[in-house]
Amino acid sequence: MDNSKGTARLINRSAPAAMGPNRPVRAASLPGVRPSDFPGPMANRHQEPPRLSCPPLEKFSPSDWNSVASAFAMSPAVNLGQSWREPQDSFRPATIRTGWRAGKLWVYAELDDDDIFNPSGVFNEPFFLHGDALEIFLRPAGQSAYFEFHVGPAGQLFQLRIPSAEAFARQAGTEAGSWKIRKPVINVRTRVDRERGRWFVLAAIQREEIVEKGGSPGEWMFSFSRYDHTHGENCPVLSSTSPHAKLGFHRQQEWGCLRFY
Repeated sequence: MDNSKGTARLINRSAPAAMGPNRPVRAASLPGVRPSDFPGPMANRHQEPPRLSCPPLEKFSPSDWNSVASAFAMSPAVNLGQSWREPQDSFRPATIRTGWRAGKLWVYAELDDDDIFNPSGVFNEPFFLHGDALEIFLRPAGQSAYFEFHVGPAGQLFQLRIPSAEAFARQAGTEAGSWKIRKPVINVRTRVDRERGRWFVLAAIQREEIVEKGGSPGEWMFSFSRYDHTHGENCPVLSSTSPHAKLGFHRQQEWGCLRFY
């Protein structure tokens, strides 16, 4: 998204640009770190797209973070990395787990962060331009339309239904207003632990909100991405669970496969 004139515009996150207070976030080339520094989160570098099982969850309390952590303890994890470049010194790990219960996909994220912030408080605005954000992409197999959700540390929500990959390619750089989902379709809870330098996301998405005609209820394409901003830095650190050959979070050929069982 591009908010340089106060209006959400589509970008493909594939061309470098600087970002000031009123500049759009785009892909940036920044110094790297050794992959061995973070062997877990770097597991997606030079690998095939992840295949992730989405198991049923035992009953838990979404308002109790200990209960949440316990419920997801046996769910397979997928880590974020920077497969399109040498990882940055400022890269911080993040882990995602999924599960399903009562007809909902549940997403549980743990994100290490040295500077947790996002000042935006407006629903359905591209707040990832101004601070930290977790990005969730979902597309049921056999379906053209896909969904893009952003969650901020304070529970901010930005959500789009994009008609197809082709539609995105045609309209990149144009306004995204017609693709906004006007009412919240996912429920989110967040927790910020500044002492440990970590924030948490719990998101619940009704499968019926995502699966459309022709779409598979049991197999979805997915990608989880991140904008990790730091005060005083022009560009956020970008990372993804998808092993993108070049920076472009909408590159669906590198998204993972999520199977419900």
